[in-house]
Amino acid sequence: MFKKSPKHQVRELGRRDIIKWSLFAGAALGLARWRVYEVLEDTVGTAIAADAACHPTNRSVHIVAGNGGFAWFQLLWPHNDVAAAGNDQFAFHAPGQQTLAAGTDRPLTLGPEAPFKGFTGGKQITAFMAGGNETHRRDPITATNLGGNSLIAVAAALQVTNPTVIPVVTIDNTPFGTAPGAPRPSAVGSADQFVGLFDSASSRPGGLLENAGDAGLYDAHYAALASLNRAANRPTQTRAYGTAKTAARLLGTNLASQLAITDADRQRYGIDAGTRTNLRELGENLIVTAKAFRMGLTSSVVMPAMNDDPHGAFNDMNNLRNTALTLGRILDGFYGDLAASDDASCAGTKLSDNVVLTIHGDTPKNPRARSGWPDGTPSDSNWMYVMGNGLLKTGWFGGVLRDGTVRGFDPATGAENGTGSRDLAAPASAAVAYAIAKGDMRRVGDFARGVNINGIVNVVQM
Repeated sequence: MFKKSPKHQVRELGRRDIIKWSLFAGAALGLARWRVYEVLEDTVGTAIAADAACHPTNRSVHIVAGNGGFAWFQLLWPHNDVAAAGNDQFAFHAPGQQTLAAGTDRPLTLGPEAPFKGFTGGKQITAFMAGGNETHRRDPITATNLGGNSLIAVAAALQVTNPTVIPVVTIDNTPFGTAPGAPRPSAVGSADQFVGLFDSASSRPGGLLENAGDAGLYDAHYAALASLNRAANRPTQTRAYGTAKTAARLLGTNLASQLAITDADRQRYGIDAGTRTNLRELGENLIVTAKAFRMGLTSSVVMPAMNDDPHGAFNDMNNLRNTALTLGRILDGFYGDLAASDDASCAGTKLSDNVVLTIHGDTPKNPRARSGWPDGTPSDSNWMYVMGNGLLKTGWFGGVLRDGTVRGFDPATGAENGTGSRDLAAPASAAVAYAIAKGDMRRVGDFARGVNINGIVNVVQM
């Protein structure tokens, strides 16, 4: 049998592996990422250094609000005509107090507690009619159905180009689904387990030492590692690492403390001792996510929200307003943390520039009836909120009118029409994938062939 030479084996090493291992080693040595990029340019060439310098794919957070909990989010971003009606029997808690976001592509109504009010119109929320009513499911899937694949899994498949320790994390049995090329998610039960996940990432499936042949991979990177050691200029770190295990252990040893949630974190997110458990859990999941993104540990996190079936929410208006207020503060706190952190994977940008957020659920409940807040929705409709970070047109696409009529949209033009929300899941999900792929429609085409979304995205010339 033909035996490949070491030189031949080295040529077969993927660019992504070289980038990933070099970034891990640099982190273990305490180097800033820009210094790692310089070393890569000196040792393996400008092409790989350029690939490492800016991720080709955005990170993403997917909030899945099941068991009726999705209804809370329409208090932040109500349907335009429902809010404008001023009807105190509708399921909008603040008639007359709403505002319209400025500079959006289509109208977007903001409840008093809505987050992101300081964002420009091009970075406001996009609300797509998408999917069908799935009352009382914790794992709703119709709004994120992209040609038989799951949008969440498609996102992870697109993000495999990003060098991270663990590609995707799912929290508390949130749905992930399937898509060609998607990595296996790492499942945890809570924010604390999310932190613990990185204590010994090298020993876990998908971790650095899953394959014993990785020691040989590290030998192939000897020149780059030696240069990293010289760049670190530390007498105690003058030996190149023989295997990935040491680098992973050094990296992992410090991760738990850096990811740990502090009282100062909770305060920024509006969480205190009196905060409801489901809100506190959402906030803490986002706190750890922001830290994990900052450290380059993962590209995607899927988390639950609310899961509380709030039929009687309008019976206690004080609690309802406090819930909406805390929900808005949590989302503002998350993007505030992202905006406060430089994105080490893309020079000159903040993390907030490179994260896409989706929020969907089982049922948003009936926006036209606050009494008992019924599960049923007009025409069995559903919708999805997206923070597309400038890559999607913003505002409402389709919507529920005050008379109960449900409007859809034409994804090719953005114009409203009578298309049902179930039939809009694919174009809406394709648009989200487009935002995650940073406007590269060629990559989205692997999952959404024949779908014209030019009317709902900001077209990027590649």
